[in-house]
Amino acid sequence: QARSALGPALDKATGTLLYNTAARLKDPKHLGFLVGYIARREILTDLQLSAALEYVRSHPLEPLDVADFERSCGVGVCVTPEQIEEAVEAVISKHRAELLAERYHFNMGLLMGEARNRLRWADGKTIKNEVDLQVLHLLGPKTEADLEKKPKAAKARLAPAEKQKVAVVENGDMGTETQSLLEQLRGEALKFHKPGENYKTEGYVVTPNTMALLKQHLAITGGQVRTRFPPEPNGILHIGHAKAINFNFGYAKANGGVCFLRYDDTNPEKEEEKYFTAIREMVEWLGYQPYAVTHASDYFDQLYSWALELIRRGQAYVCHQKVEEIKGHNPPPSPWRDRPVEESLLLFEDMRKGKFGEGEATLRMKLVMEDGKMDPVAYRVKFTPHHRTGDKWCIYPTYDYTHCLCDSIEHITHSLCTKEFQARRSSYFWLCNALDVYCPVQWEYGRLNLLYTVVSKRKIIRLVETGAVRDWDDPRLFTLTALRRRGFPPEAINNFCARVGVTVAQATMEPHLLEACAREVLNEQAPRAMAVLEPLKVTITNFPAPKALEVLVPNFPADESRGFHKVPFHQTIYIEETDFREEADKGYKRLAPGQPVGLRHAGYVITVQNVIKDVSGRVIELEVTCTKSDVAEKPKAFIHWVSVPLACEVRLYERLFLHKNPEDPSEVPGGFLSDLNPDSLRVVHNALVDSSVHSARPFDKYQFERLGYFSVDPDSEEGKMVFNRTVTLKEDPGKA
Repeated sequence: QARSALGPALDKATGTLLYNTAARLKDPKHLGFLVGYIARREILTDLQLSAALEYVRSHPLEPLDVADFERSCGVGVCVTPEQIEEAVEAVISKHRAELLAERYHFNMGLLMGEARNRLRWADGKTIKNEVDLQVLHLLGPKTEADLEKKPKAAKARLAPAEKQKVAVVENGDMGTETQSLLEQLRGEALKFHKPGENYKTEGYVVTPNTMALLKQHLAITGGQVRTRFPPEPNGILHIGHAKAINFNFGYAKANGGVCFLRYDDTNPEKEEEKYFTAIREMVEWLGYQPYAVTHASDYFDQLYSWALELIRRGQAYVCHQKVEEIKGHNPPPSPWRDRPVEESLLLFEDMRKGKFGEGEATLRMKLVMEDGKMDPVAYRVKFTPHHRTGDKWCIYPTYDYTHCLCDSIEHITHSLCTKEFQARRSSYFWLCNALDVYCPVQWEYGRLNLLYTVVSKRKIIRLVETGAVRDWDDPRLFTLTALRRRGFPPEAINNFCARVGVTVAQATMEPHLLEACAREVLNEQAPRAMAVLEPLKVTITNFPAPKALEVLVPNFPADESRGFHKVPFHQTIYIEETDFREEADKGYKRLAPGQPVGLRHAGYVITVQNVIKDVSGRVIELEVTCTKSDVAEKPKAFIHWVSVPLACEVRLYERLFLHKNPEDPSEVPGGFLSDLNPDSLRVVHNALVDSSVHSARPFDKYQFERLGYFSVDPDSEEGKMVFNRTVTLKEDPGKA
């Protein structure tokens, strides 16, 4: 096309413009239009071309307003050398004092930028040359001082408290003081369209009604970002859902928008009230409040009306193929695809009245999806009462039909979903446009998976049924209820999601990365206490008082301003069995005959005087003497202890599965149930904990000194507390 106007030999500048046009133009229908301007030498610079591409992207409807286009792209605008000289003079005059003070260390890019702002269509090289010339005239040639590098300004170092602000996203709060999920996005989310500019998204289908519908949409939303989190209420949320929650709620919050919690309750056979409750509870536990809680069933009447309209428009039909016949990607075409509209309307009414049995009739949409699947089902017959609508309906809409229309009803701006739904994007756009309703934009991102676990509902149910785990909230699972029960703080889960980021590629992470996030948060949040898992009785024979003393223990030893708690210190104390040896090996620093040890926080050093054993030769008690720390020789180590303690049960967890990918047949040929770790749970029935935790409630968290982080389990009863170990104090090198 260009050669027909310019001849066979094109100059390099024109060739570059043509190449950039072909490479950057998403919709080829405007290619000839733009090439014409380049061939006629009316678009001469890359700056003009960028403006032209943006204009056609922002004006998807034909015909384009040529006069407005030319005005927006600088067509016919001639910038003279005199105009450039005057503009640069004005800018240099404005910054004359700073230029004279800083000379060639002044940021010359600032002068260039301001001159470009005054003369939008001026050639950049010409402006630069004029700036260089006038600066040289003002300052003269560069001196040796000008050639020296400008010293870099020292960066202010963050105080520890400020560092923590950056690392921790508290309660899902995406404020300016915390490093939010959105500040850590990888690539794709930065390309998101602005509300009302859906048509700028690649692949978005524009119809003659699109612009009018977007105008109505903006009038309703006021230009607000709207997202939604749409779980099916037939299972418990897991760690992958935490990423979806953070992304949907976080993206809306970061952009001053709102997020709906919408239950996709279109399958009444599998839905239970406990799932509805647990889902909302977990969303709020992560720190998010839905703008509104809605259900797909809220819109059943509207969805049914639209199904009738789809049939009337010749875009849907009633089909009698069996489910088995239409499964897969290459099913036989439906012999009922071209049945008359009136016939489908009557049959669809019969479906609604219950005149067809389950599987005898479906309503199908006339389209081919990206993956080749043809005519997806919109409605099917199910004689199951619905938990909200009762027996009103015996036909229920499918995900493919419901999802995009519910998004449209709620005026969602960004329909964020995982990558497996990419094959449904064409049906999403097709259905909204077939009904002439507002069409949101579907954006896909990669799922978040963890190694050494399973998260599918079917497999978790199998684990529960076989007794491998107790329930959906067993602390060895990675459901959100299980993570909460184990003691993971919501901030740690949000931080983990932020660090993983949002990418198009699927992310498969090691559990120890989540555990590291938990340690960071718990180190700041969990007050210290002392507990002994395998108690060894120690009697202090020269105890310095007739009754128990009180010892002040800091809640957070690194910051004593956060308070203290009292623990009793009595003649009888208990230490860990592993903190005593009858013979001290080389490198062993704890208690042994002839090797004293300090008691943490007590201010005393103890020395073994007598070792008492049972008939089998097992050590059951030590008799020791104590010396005040300030007069005793400094011991090699200090150990934790308890006195007048509370009895408790402690549950120690390890990975549930032995292999990284328990669902992979090549790694685990016998199936995931054959890969269970026999040591995934160890229960310590007779542990002891200091009395400072006596008023703890379920889910309260502590650091048991030298042992790890622990959380109070809901199984706790009066007189017998139960603690779950959340994570150890340090990462096990063998797990990394």
